[in-house]
Amino acid sequence: MARLILYNGLIAFLFLIVVVLPSTAQQISGLVQVNMVKADDQKPWLDKGTGIVAYQDDSVNLQQGVLRITDKLSSAFSYDVTANIYQLGEQHIGITQAAIQYKPLSNSQVRFKGRAGFFYPRLSLENVDLGWLSPYTYTQSAVNSWFGEELRIAGLEGTLFSAGRNRRSPFSWEITAGAFKGNDTLGTLLSWRGFAMHDRQSLHNDKIVFADYPSVIDPNGIFHPSYVEPFHELDSRVGFYLGAHLSYYKRTQLRYYFYDNQAKPTVVNHQRLYAWRTKFHSVAFSHDVTPTTRFISQWLSGSSHMGQRFVYIDFAAWYMMISHKRGAHRLSVRYDDFKVKEDDIIPEDMNNSSGQGLTIAWRYKLNANWQVGLEQHINRNQADIRTTLDEAAKQNQQQTLAVVQFRWR
Repeated sequence: MARLILYNGLIAFLFLIVVVLPSTAQQISGLVQVNMVKADDQKPWLDKGTGIVAYQDDSVNLQQGVLRITDKLSSAFSYDVTANIYQLGEQHIGITQAAIQYKPLSNSQVRFKGRAGFFYPRLSLENVDLGWLSPYTYTQSAVNSWFGEELRIAGLEGTLFSAGRNRRSPFSWEITAGAFKGNDTLGTLLSWRGFAMHDRQSLHNDKIVFADYPSVIDPNGIFHPSYVEPFHELDSRVGFYLGAHLSYYKRTQLRYYFYDNQAKPTVVNHQRLYAWRTKFHSVAFSHDVTPTTRFISQWLSGSSHMGQRFVYIDFAAWYMMISHKRGAHRLSVRYDDFKVKEDDIIPEDMNNSSGQGLTIAWRYKLNANWQVGLEQHINRNQADIRTTLDEAAKQNQQQTLAVVQFRWR
């Protein structure tokens, strides 16, 4: 049944690309990635296992299908919609971003722009390619893998910005603020599964499963389902975020964000999904060491809790990456470190987890449309909650990907 759904979804996806969209929008872009995987026999959370990478065993998969449609509505307004198709997960095709953007023409040194819809805050300097993908690796950092799983904004964002060239300055800056609803369950996966490393983004109305941990699903315990639907509004409260961007020419970029979903942690819906009060700080940095070599890093620190301190976690993650481009070749190396630490009132629900990962990726651009790549990822990770399933808390995982990509526009 899953294969039939995927097949029908892919046919519909290709039909949109080839037949419908050329007559309805001005700018259409997209890509398809197919991979060949060699991985450890560790069942991933997407199959209700405890592994933190997306694949197990040896297989051939549709890794990514991305379709982006953009068009201008007027000189100041435009829209931007991105849809994805995945082989993995509960839902196989759907929307990942959809926004209306406002950016009026102006000669002022300080200008305004805004957007409304369903979108990512611009926290990442890693995920800057089409469809919020990374142009550097196929397995994304732990930080941005989590953002792709559980974080999306259904709301409004406003930004004041000033380009350095308008002030004859090497520095450009932006100050941004957003208000939103629909992200009340943020923190569920971090608390019970811990961080993971992959490139699957949750679709609108998606369901993300994880293992049937006894301490989570026990009717006499927390009694939460072994899944989360990440874009729910449960308490009618408005969350917010604040951000600041600073860039030096186009060579160095720094971004800081503070996010707080303002959720009321004692609210629960008919599915027994709780609101989680989640807040964090994020700092992202990018520097072009040379015209062909770039250093990128990001640091994340925050907390999340639900119920009457049924679960309370502090979490932190960071990565450092160096990426070098030579002709049509790009080689990227990234190191990740991540940790979740609990401090709650239910000791039998064990939420401590941690890990480190190393990812080495080579990508080669054959022409304007075709790209091939190889990636080796290894990690060692620990999740205490695995012991409730009679599994070892510590696991070492590795995954090798060979990827063929077709891209248009």
